[in-house]
Amino acid sequence: MSPAARLRGLKPDWISDPKVWRTEVLGGLVVALALIPEAISFSIIAGVDPAIGLFASFTMAVTIAIVGGRRAMISAATGAVALVIAPLNREHGFGYLVAAVILAGVFQIALGALGVAKLMRFVPRSVMVGFVNSLAILIFMAQIPEMRGVPWPVYPLMAGGLALMVFFPKLTTVIPAPLVSIVILTVITVAAGIAVPTVGGKGELPSSLPVPGLPDVPFTLDTLTTIAPYAFAMALVGLMESLMTAKLVDEITDTHSDKTRESIGQGIANVVTGFFGGMGGCAMIGQTMINVKVSGARTRLSTFLAGAFLMVLCIVFGPVVSDIPMAALVAVMVMVSFATFDWHSIAPKTLKRMPAGEITVMVITVVCVIATHNLAIGVVVGSITAMVVFAKRVAHLAEVTATTGPDGSSVVYRVTGELFFASSNDLVGRFDYATDPKEVVIDLSAAHIWDASSVAALDGIAAKYAQRGKTVEITGLNDPSADLHGKLTGELAAGH
Repeated sequence: MSPAARLRGLKPDWISDPKVWRTEVLGGLVVALALIPEAISFSIIAGVDPAIGLFASFTMAVTIAIVGGRRAMISAATGAVALVIAPLNREHGFGYLVAAVILAGVFQIALGALGVAKLMRFVPRSVMVGFVNSLAILIFMAQIPEMRGVPWPVYPLMAGGLALMVFFPKLTTVIPAPLVSIVILTVITVAAGIAVPTVGGKGELPSSLPVPGLPDVPFTLDTLTTIAPYAFAMALVGLMESLMTAKLVDEITDTHSDKTRESIGQGIANVVTGFFGGMGGCAMIGQTMINVKVSGARTRLSTFLAGAFLMVLCIVFGPVVSDIPMAALVAVMVMVSFATFDWHSIAPKTLKRMPAGEITVMVITVVCVIATHNLAIGVVVGSITAMVVFAKRVAHLAEVTATTGPDGSSVVYRVTGELFFASSNDLVGRFDYATDPKEVVIDLSAAHIWDASSVAALDGIAAKYAQRGKTVEITGLNDPSADLHGKLTGELAAGH
């Protein structure tokens, strides 16, 4: 391959393909428009000025576009992060909030370097489906306040926006339907002088770029102990939502992302955001779905431009953006919620075929997320439930069959299955200690010992036979099982 050809191979798609370039630019613009009211709302939740949330969305998106591990994913100020740090801001002030954001970024960098992203392999599909469905429900629920106590024209405007997003793609997909919907509804409301809630009513837009600086807090041990719990909670919530969103985008785009890089990138983005006076954030599921699923964006350019356009729209086109009717943006988010929900997962045919345990895990995940409005809590509870269901299912797979020798002087117990804390508890009761002959053989060639509980159970069985003057021989151990058994047998009795 020639040097020129190799150079062309290193170029991003959007440089050489005008169609990709157009998709990424328009996708970034749609996301920027949707980010403005969201960022302002999250600022209110955190108890800070609306500009703080907008600054955070700008710095998070621009930074993660460069250092993140998942292309086309949008990171900005989020409600989950706002809920975590709101008490800190309320009790100690804005300076402590900024300091906590920076420390949370440091925690995320450390956790990313330690390989926390590898824990994603333990999140089962039923939890992932519950995660997707619950976030779709949360996105829809977040729009309900915008539909209550509003002038009647809001409802036909929303219906018109939804109709445009459904039918416009049938004419052309060159321009994203959400952008068309926002522009047309804005023109209608401004031209006709229709009085409806607008973006400007959410809060004042910033008129200048953020300026870097240090948090206004005393640099003491007391400050560190005050902000550390909030920072660590923010780090965990941010990483959980970001990694789950990255996994979702992987499935939608059928591509792989670097979860470790994404974890570290989230930390870097929060450190940068903190030094610019932002409220911090993480991956945004709703905006990511707009970018990836609705607009069809696939590169880092759309993420970068979402942040860049956000500041341009606020600073340069603030008066125009302020006139955008909230009905247009609500319609976009309602469309996103319906597109995000996994309708196949609740189809009667699917529910009939799905094991009851899988359905239970999915439902518990959804209920926990909706009850707490925290996706991270739902994922953790759902994953723990899935592990319990799995352990209960596997525990019943350990079978014991007895075969008495021809002369009746010995008996062979053949154990089949996985031996761990759940299955080994029942193992002790599967032997006939009183009537068995003097020689007892336990054949584990079709079993595997996973933990100390299983070794203790085998020791207990041998002890019960020994009390009756009978001997036990354990055979057929595979290498890992033999190694574990050799290390622990005789060492787990009470008093050791």
